[in-house]
Amino acid sequence: MRRDVFQAIADPTRRDIINLIAFKPMNLNAIADNFDVSRPAISQHIKILTECGLIAIKKQGRERYCEPRLKQLNEVAQWVERYRKVWEEKFDALDTLLEELKNNDKPLK
Repeated sequence: MRRDVFQAIADPTRRDIINLIAFKPMNLNAIADNFDVSRPAISQHIKILTECGLIAIKKQGRERYCEPRLKQLNEVAQWVERYRKVWEEKFDALDTLLEELKNNDKPLK
């Protein structure tokens, strides 16, 4: 089953896992050591991240390493960017309005 990247980042534990391996692949035990949840729970999060294409698991000897595949996050960045532009325009309009109100309230001498 292929999952959606938004589904993957919706969970804070999965976001933390992504942060852990973003710059350095880690084995499953090393990842699990960073959390106060069971190893099976971490394995389930890893499975979801793998299904979303955000990580790949590579075997090295007996160890399984999680490597980042963060290109999928571009989809999230593009989605967020649309709304960032809208909110920037709204805040710019609010700044203009506040400046006009401030100038209109200057005391007369």
